[in-house]
Amino acid sequence: MMKRFVSFVLLAVILVLPSKAYDYFASTPSLSLSTSLPPLSAPDDDNSEKPKLSKSSAIVLGSEALLITGIMSSLYVSWYSGSETGGFHFCNDNSEWLQMDKVGHANSCYNLANFGYEAMRMTGMDEKRSILYGAPLGMAVMTMVEIFDGLSSDWGFSWGDMGANILGTGLFMGQQALWHEQRIALKYSYHYSGCSKYNVSNPLTMERDYIIGKDWLDRLYEDYSGITIWAACDVKALFMKEQSRYPSWLGWAIGYGAEGMTGEFNNYKPAGKVGEDGNWGRGWEYDPVNAPGQLAYMPNDARQRRLFLAPDIDISRIPCKNKTLKHILRVLSGIKLPTPALEYRPGQGGLSWHWFYF
Repeated sequence: MMKRFVSFVLLAVILVLPSKAYDYFASTPSLSLSTSLPPLSAPDDDNSEKPKLSKSSAIVLGSEALLITGIMSSLYVSWYSGSETGGFHFCNDNSEWLQMDKVGHANSCYNLANFGYEAMRMTGMDEKRSILYGAPLGMAVMTMVEIFDGLSSDWGFSWGDMGANILGTGLFMGQQALWHEQRIALKYSYHYSGCSKYNVSNPLTMERDYIIGKDWLDRLYEDYSGITIWAACDVKALFMKEQSRYPSWLGWAIGYGAEGMTGEFNNYKPAGKVGEDGNWGRGWEYDPVNAPGQLAYMPNDARQRRLFLAPDIDISRIPCKNKTLKHILRVLSGIKLPTPALEYRPGQGGLSWHWFYF
């Protein structure tokens, strides 16, 4: 329930437009949310008036602070309240989930940076301050998550996670400072993997641990076998002249995914007799009709990395005069739309084709 609350709070805050946003866009009709943003502010002259934080900017900054506090309070109740706390410690989880959690960290920080930056721009704040005050939103949230992990006996502070957080935030801030637009964007897609039925940790009682998610909303974040993270390139901005007739909304994306994962590090059956000394393992198929005599177990060799190449439709670059719709398109552009895709599986060789992949 608390994870649902966090998800919907994030969605609500992202979709809320500050009241001054419409005045800001009305005064700059040529401004696009993703391209042609004004250059960094010039240094203040001695005689020029120092910029002041507008009321709407202060509201957004205050809202971000409250949002971060609310998220962390909710996460503590949902994830950490049932685990023991102790001294701060580290863990090496770089081999978890075939690194899908790491690319997920980078994607989350990148898109939260995008949301925070856009919120600042909509209040009328200049480019430089929007980058500095808005873009670190994801980094602030994810750093506190790592601190909580470091104090929890079930987890630990992960330098791999922090590196991914920095990479995602830096990718957004670096491009915005250099080009005033995003020419390489991180995007997310998800399809149901079917792995959630292997959540059973005790094949006798059919007890489930829900590590892959209890329902569809949880699986959007936790079912790593169904998640694909994409690096979408703006072909026109990177390789062509502005006068080119090539559509700016059509790019290409490289995707990374994995499948067949029921545990963080492996799908191995428990050693020895199942149930001995509480040794149940994870990965038994949830089948209440046939349980417990006809249970299947996900084999370890089902774990497989996947690489994709696909066209990308960037909806944030589709011409649109409606200011509200522009904002909605900007928010939704972090989701990779379904397209045909070419797949390659390292270690298996060969290529496969998907007419419709999400």
